[in-house]
Amino acid sequence: MSSPNLDALKSLPMRLLILVTATACAIVLMSAACGPSSETPAKTGGAAAGSTVSSDGSTTSTTAATTGSAANPTMYASLSGDIPIDGSSTVFPITEAVAEQFGDLAGRNVRAVVGISGTGGGFKKFCASETVISNASRPIKQKEVDLCAAAGIEYIELPVAIDGLSVVVNPQNDFVDCLTVEQLNMIWKPESEGVIAKWNQVDPSWPAEDIKMYAPGVDSGTFDYFTEAINGDGGVSRGDFVASEDDNVLVQGVSGDKYSLGYFGYAYFVENRDKVKVVPIDGGSGCIAPTDEAINNGSYAPLSRPLFIYVRADAAQEPHIAEFVRYYLSDQGQQLAASVGYIPFPQEVYALSLTKFNAGTVGTVFGGNNAFNGPVAEGLMK
Repeated sequence: MSSPNLDALKSLPMRLLILVTATACAIVLMSAACGPSSETPAKTGGAAAGSTVSSDGSTTSTTAATTGSAANPTMYASLSGDIPIDGSSTVFPITEAVAEQFGDLAGRNVRAVVGISGTGGGFKKFCASETVISNASRPIKQKEVDLCAAAGIEYIELPVAIDGLSVVVNPQNDFVDCLTVEQLNMIWKPESEGVIAKWNQVDPSWPAEDIKMYAPGVDSGTFDYFTEAINGDGGVSRGDFVASEDDNVLVQGVSGDKYSLGYFGYAYFVENRDKVKVVPIDGGSGCIAPTDEAINNGSYAPLSRPLFIYVRADAAQEPHIAEFVRYYLSDQGQQLAASVGYIPFPQEVYALSLTKFNAGTVGTVFGGNNAFNGPVAEGLMK
C-alpha cells in the first residue's frame, strides 16, 4: 500500500523526465536524432539488465546512455572517473539504480562498481581507502569511527531513505499470522540456542516442527539493527541460523523451506512477495505489517530505520563523485529509491543533506558513542 505522498513523489520526476528529454531533443535536432527516453526499470537485489557482476559479487553498470533526466545533461556528459562503492546489501538496490542511471547520463564515462560485503565489511574497506562511498543500513559504530580516524579518513554522513525490516516465513506457512516482539526475542536471543528449536515452543497451537532460521551475517547492518531492536543489544543473537550477507540467498532459503523464518530489508520482500510471506509485527500497538505508509509514519515499530551512504571527504572534491552524490539526493534519486521498494524521506531531509554535503561537513551525528536518536531532520540540523 503506497501513501498519497509517495505516489506524488513517484509521479513528479517522470513528468520532469519527459519535459527535459523533449527539451534535449529540440536542442540537438539539427545535429542528431534524439531517441525516446526510457522509464526507470524496476530493480532487484541482483544485477540489473545492462550490468556485469564480478566474481566478488560487485556490479558495474554497462548500459548505454538512454535517459535524459539530468538537470544538466551536458555537464554530466563531461564527467569521467571511477566510483568504488561497497557495503550494505540493503542499500545496494538504491545505489545500484542510481549508479546505472548516472552512468547513462555520463555516457558510461563514470564507472561505479557496487559491492555487497555488508555494512561492517563495507566500513572496513572504506576506512582502508579501498572505496570512496560506503552503503550502510545502520549508522557507523564507534569502533569504525576509530578505525577511520586512525587511517586519517574523514567522511560525510548522508541519510538516503527509510527501510523497514521484514520478518518472513514460507508461503505455505498457514499458522503464523503475527509475531510479537517478545516472541521474536524468544526465538532469536542467545539463550534460545539449543533450547527453542520448534514452533510449538513459541506458541503451543503451532506445529512441533523445527524452525529453520535464515538471517543476515554478522557484518550486516540489518543484523545489527534487528538484534538491537529485538534483543536489546546490537550483534547479540543465537548463532545456529543460516547466515548470508546477500539477502537474495535468504529469500531463496525461506522460499524453499516450509517451516522457515527469516528477516531482511523491506525492498527484498517487495521484490519477492511471490516467494515469501511477510509477518505483521506487534510492537505493543497491535499487529502491523510493513507497508510504505506504516514504515514512513513510524507505526511499524520497532523495525523501521534510516539508511545511509558515507562519502569520503577527500573524494567528494572530485567532480564526478560530487555530482553522483548530488544526483543521489535529487528528485531523480528519490524516485529511484522508491522504484526499488524504499521510502523516501520528506524533502526537508534531502535539502538538509545536500546543504551538509555541499558544505563538506564531516563526522557522524547518528553513529558513534554520542549518537543522535531523534528525527533525522533534527539530527541534520545539529
